[in-house]
Amino acid sequence: MHYPHPCPIIELMKECTVLFSGGLDSTTTLIWAKHRFKKVQALSFQYGQRHSLEVELSRNTARRMTVPQTVVPLDFSFIGGSSLIDTEMPLPEFSRAEDIPEGPPSTYVPFRNGIFLSLAAAWSEARGIRDLAAGFNVIDSPDYPDTRPDFVKTMGTAINQGTGAGISGGNFHIHAPFIHHTKSDIIREGIKMGADYAYSISCYAGSEIPCGKCSSCRLREKAWQETGEKDHLLLRLKKEGKI
Repeated sequence: MHYPHPCPIIELMKECTVLFSGGLDSTTTLIWAKHRFKKVQALSFQYGQRHSLEVELSRNTARRMTVPQTVVPLDFSFIGGSSLIDTEMPLPEFSRAEDIPEGPPSTYVPFRNGIFLSLAAAWSEARGIRDLAAGFNVIDSPDYPDTRPDFVKTMGTAINQGTGAGISGGNFHIHAPFIHHTKSDIIREGIKMGADYAYSISCYAGSEIPCGKCSSCRLREKAWQETGEKDHLLLRLKKEGKI
């Protein structure tokens, strides 16, 4: 598959590790990194989440982009407190995206992105990589505390103080290129760069066929409607006779 550059780039940077869940935002971030770095590594986490199928299918996307992917097995069950990792907690369902209430949702996993960035920094440092990228987005997910610009900035400071960079220099840089974008704008940017979202799973329920009721499904549906495009995942599922 050919991925056209969205704009002229004078010189590609060296290497980047992308936090890659396989969802819309991280898929867009992966192709964003492909256009800006000579080498890209996809780092995914299988942490006991309900929607682990998202990571399993992410292998298709990484392979199609010719990006090496490492899947890290973790067990977040001891943390609890989130309907994404505690199957006894019900997943909230909504009739439309506008009905999603304010405040930290039950799907928030305590300090998940902080843990992921810490592990990504350690993994990257061992390989001489100093650039990290993540698809954090604060516009459509304002009540997740670990997707905000201040969080990203603070984590960058902590990583640079707590790794070899704090002694020998060569600071880490955390890129969150879509942190101020709406999800529909993220999709539009991805399409411009040639992104294929056919294997990007968003549903919290953990099914390849979207439940259409969880907050992630509602936000995804709203975003695709705003783009005026057809959801690549639904097009693939329909072509395969699954819906």
